[in-house]
Amino acid sequence: MQRCATYARKSGNAIAADAGMATPALPLRLHDALLRFTARCDWLAPLLLRLAFGYFWFETGWAKLQNHAGFAARFADWGIPWPSLSAYLSGATDLIGCALLILGLGTRLATLPMIFNMLVALAVVVLPGASQLDPAYSKLDWFVELDEVLYVLVLFWLLVAGPGKASLDHLIARRFGRG
Repeated sequence: MQRCATYARKSGNAIAADAGMATPALPLRLHDALLRFTARCDWLAPLLLRLAFGYFWFETGWAKLQNHAGFAARFADWGIPWPSLSAYLSGATDLIGCALLILGLGTRLATLPMIFNMLVALAVVVLPGASQLDPAYSKLDWFVELDEVLYVLVLFWLLVAGPGKASLDHLIARRFGRG
């Protein structure tokens, strides 16, 4: 039994040496180094995603509010009820949502109206065009290549995973002992 406990405390290299095997191959060592690096930088990916995605939503929200009449006309053409009000709400959702995403403040809550915005766009604007597809083109291929699907998935990821450590949400949670 003592041998098992001693064996369990040994490193992978020591175990390999005991067994007469070579030390772990270079790809394994690189993989381990990559895992250590990514563990130290786990705050960076959500931050970069929030900054880039937030800026994208700033552009769309700003465009909807700056060209309100044009977007209201498009909303009317698509059959969206109260097109003027809907265009304002959609633009405001994008602008407020982008600010919250960039700051990482109320991130999970902010994603909900943004996801709703994209689901409405899919249901009302994009999916009705599926009936006009070339029969040789797979509807699944077409669907997964839609920008709106990607936006919903990114927003859903932020909803589930949260904004990461480089966010106001994280600072607030730490302040109140929840982080």
